[in-house]
Amino acid sequence: MKRLSLIALIAIVFLMTLVGSPAQAANSTNGVKLFNANCAACHTGGNNVILAEKTLKKEALEKYGMASLDAITTQVTNGKNAMPSFRGRLNAMQIEEVATYVLEQAQKGW
Repeated sequence: MKRLSLIALIAIVFLMTLVGSPAQAANSTNGVKLFNANCAACHTGGNNVILAEKTLKKEALEKYGMASLDAITTQVTNGKNAMPSFRGRLNAMQIEEVATYVLEQAQKGW
């Protein structure tokens, strides 16, 4: 019985390693393609052509409480102010891929 429990525990840990978290599942390679097709018109190079101070750069994301995958995903999904919602245009995985790409680029300095 003890050995069976140990094998089950090892199997669970192994499966969790393979599956990972949803944030790890997002692919920033797809994110760049989606960003270029849907976001770059207003956010080229991490800038913002509508509200110049609300860029996608690390400092601005931190200042406006947007420096997390969840915050960016929510913004892309629901839109806010001048930014439209992309809920009908992109599926949940695509939105997560864009958010992952944006966060990675912000951390790299665009």
